[in-house]
Amino acid sequence: MTQRSNALPPLAALTTPALTWNEGAPHATAFDDIYFTRGDGRAETEHVFLGANHLPERFAAWEASRPFVIGETGFGTGLNMLCAWACFEQHAPPNARLHLLSTEKFPLEREALEQALASWPSLASYSQALCAQWPAAVSGIHRLHLTERITLDLHFGDTTERLEQLDGQVDAWFLDGFAPSKNPDMWQPELFNAMAARSRPGATFATFTCAGIVKRGLKAAGFNWKKVPGYGRKREMLAGSIETPPADQRRQATPWFTPPSLASVKHVVVVGAGLAGSSVAAALARRGVKVTVVEREAPGAGGSGNRQGALYVKLAAETNHQSRVYLAGLLYSQRWLAKHHAKQVLWQPCGVVQLASSDKEARRQQRFMEQHPLPCEVVTSMENPALTETAEISINASHGLYYPQAGWVRPKALCEHLLSHPGVALQQGEVSSLTQLADGWQLNLADGSTLEADQVVIASAHLANRFAQTAELPLQSVRGQISELQLPKEVAGPTRVVCAGGYVAPALEGVLTFGASFVPNNATTDVTIDDHQRNIDELRQTLPALVEELAQAGIELTPEHLQGRAAVRAASPDKTPYAGPVPVTAAWQADYSLLSKDATRVADTPGEHYPGLWISTAHGSRGLASAPLCAEVIASRMCDEPMPLEAPLVDHLHPGRRIISAIIRGENA
Repeated sequence: MTQRSNALPPLAALTTPALTWNEGAPHATAFDDIYFTRGDGRAETEHVFLGANHLPERFAAWEASRPFVIGETGFGTGLNMLCAWACFEQHAPPNARLHLLSTEKFPLEREALEQALASWPSLASYSQALCAQWPAAVSGIHRLHLTERITLDLHFGDTTERLEQLDGQVDAWFLDGFAPSKNPDMWQPELFNAMAARSRPGATFATFTCAGIVKRGLKAAGFNWKKVPGYGRKREMLAGSIETPPADQRRQATPWFTPPSLASVKHVVVVGAGLAGSSVAAALARRGVKVTVVEREAPGAGGSGNRQGALYVKLAAETNHQSRVYLAGLLYSQRWLAKHHAKQVLWQPCGVVQLASSDKEARRQQRFMEQHPLPCEVVTSMENPALTETAEISINASHGLYYPQAGWVRPKALCEHLLSHPGVALQQGEVSSLTQLADGWQLNLADGSTLEADQVVIASAHLANRFAQTAELPLQSVRGQISELQLPKEVAGPTRVVCAGGYVAPALEGVLTFGASFVPNNATTDVTIDDHQRNIDELRQTLPALVEELAQAGIELTPEHLQGRAAVRAASPDKTPYAGPVPVTAAWQADYSLLSKDATRVADTPGEHYPGLWISTAHGSRGLASAPLCAEVIASRMCDEPMPLEAPLVDHLHPGRRIISAIIRGENA
């Protein structure tokens, strides 16, 4: 039996290529090869990749609700992808969508990308949208929303490894990259096998080369190929297709995570209008889905209703799946928020300083940086006095981490903004139960009314397991209270978010927000003196200089002088969110019971799920870094698109993971 590996390549910064330039055309020094032909590079792309894949005709005839998916081996300057985007806009129907995915082991720096694409003034609007969202050179998947209809997934890392971890299928391949003679490590049988395994039936390919290793590799993987006229001085090239791709063998080791069958997705009801629910609603509406959000109070009424929230993560010293999810979520949220905010109303990327409040934590942070050599634009290790200079406020801690592109968000305003999409309708009410129908779901409301939908997403935080279908899902209620203080004019407060045991955000409209308290197994929302005092004590430890400055300004920092707000967050036992289809617990316990006796005895039965029922919850105190990406996970699966995370990380978010681990341990889920 082929075992599916949960191992992922190391999480690290990637090497940017050394370049020389010839009249605006970049040349890769390491491979002694060009990225495109100066002068007629666009015409070559249109001939080799667009024409040989018959994209103008296929785009014009595209009527599927899912997007057309193009996969590329070697993003380079992005010229191929931008040409495909332009072709799609020219030929495709107005409601059609395009999903681009491309691998790149040596991503260009943003400045080099801008310089290269400046050679194509006719693509200026496309290249500007790309460069504005160009991600840091970190291994993994980076999802960019270029427009409401165009999505680009950049898979940074080795091409074969990236495609082996891809959870999705491709309609047309751009088999590109430096020539086989220049880059033989890429053009190996494993690459062609990975392409075949990620192809839809009838998927096409085109490539500029006719090298024997390519022809043999494609044929062995199941592709049919033929020689067709090349471009310019290249007399011939290859094009072809694969009619019957091989079955995906990766699920043999984890059949329970087999995605549920596709169902109608014309109307989806989301239960809950906090950040998790609002993100899902916006993600689906962007895909043209009609969405109704049912909320018992108001958008952001629960844990998403604070004046300010910190966009931050705390990553494990040794790489694990949870840290990978959260780092991917942080980077995604930064791009996602930049697309949504207007004049810094919704968020402020002021930077986050994460302090080590003890020697033990300092050693952990140092070990994290040793294990994860990430780009400085993502995170930097700092000691004093650099910490104080960066935070622009006196810091006592000796060590910290600085995330320069993170910051603070107005969660309630963000929820309201997301729900303002014309495809989203907000309905006040409390869903008391769910009834499965032959072709969808009936939501029964507390006032006696009902609502029907094709599919349902439960995003009601700690209340998400109140339904019969989710009752076995373990969730912990965690009370959190923030404190607010009106600052005197002579006290500016921090200019960065400062995190330690809690967080302190830069003042918004003269109000300093700090906290939040952390009280597990507590679902009360009354503002208490005790929690205010906890927040004060944490502030004294984190920023004693600020407390002294307040005292000098005549501000007595006592609970009686503070305003505040308390809400209840939800957490899972392993502190990773739940994002995915809802499993039928009893069926899983029966189908996989043998795991309790022998964890290697894997049944062939795919996991049974409630058709069209999904969940996004347990985001805890880091929902700003997890909920938007989890929304993409759900919307992508629901709409039959490539996933925004590697396959093992999608599985790591699956709510059924707790059932399997409980069976193996001989416990109840």
